[in-house]
Amino acid sequence: MNQALLIFVKNLVSGKVKTRLAVTIGNDGAMLVYKQLIQHTVSITQDLPFEKIVYYSDTIENQDLWNNQIYQKQVQSGNDLGQRMQQAFAFAFRKGNQKLVIIGTDCLEINSTHIINSFHWLKTHDVVIGPARDGGYYLLAMKQMHVQLFENIQWSTEHVLKQTLTVCRALNLTVHLLPELSDIDSEEDLKKTKVPYQPQVPES
Repeated sequence: MNQALLIFVKNLVSGKVKTRLAVTIGNDGAMLVYKQLIQHTVSITQDLPFEKIVYYSDTIENQDLWNNQIYQKQVQSGNDLGQRMQQAFAFAFRKGNQKLVIIGTDCLEINSTHIINSFHWLKTHDVVIGPARDGGYYLLAMKQMHVQLFENIQWSTEHVLKQTLTVCRALNLTVHLLPELSDIDSEEDLKKTKVPYQPQVPES
C-alpha cells in the first residue's frame, strides 16, 4: 500500500518564520529556533520507509537540509492553512497514495514513532490526529479525502482541534488521538524546550 508523509515548511526568510516568537526574542533568534526545528524534523523523517514530500511556503529550495534524493519537493498553494493542506492531500492522493500523514516543523517533541504509529492506526481508523497543547494539532492522517476537515476552521487559534473533532463526529469518522505534544510558537513554549536561541540585542 502506497503511503506518504507530507511535511509543511516555511522558507527561511528573516521576519517570516516564527513571527510570534520573534516579537520577544527578535528575528535572528526566531530564525535560529526555526532552523533547529527543521533539523529535528529532518532527523526524525529522513530514514522513514514512506514517500516523503516537502511543501515549501513560497519557493522550492534545492540546496538545503531537505536532501533531494530523499524528499520530493512542492510549493504550498491556497489562501489559508486549510486550503494549503487540502491541496497537499489532494496532490498526494492523486499520485496513488492510500495513506497520508501531514506534519509541520513546529514540534520538537514529535518523533519517528509518532509518525509510524499514525500510519498503523489508519488501519482501523478513518482519521488520526496528534493534538497540540495549544488547542491545535501537530499531525493529521487520513486514508481518504475529507475536504470538510479543512473548511470553516479557525486556523492558528485554540479552537482548531475542537472544531476538527466536531467535523469528524458529524461525518461519523472514527478518530484515534496520538499523545498530546507542544508546538513552539512563543517564548513561553521555548522555555520548556532545549532549543538554543540568541537573545535580541538592543539597538545602540
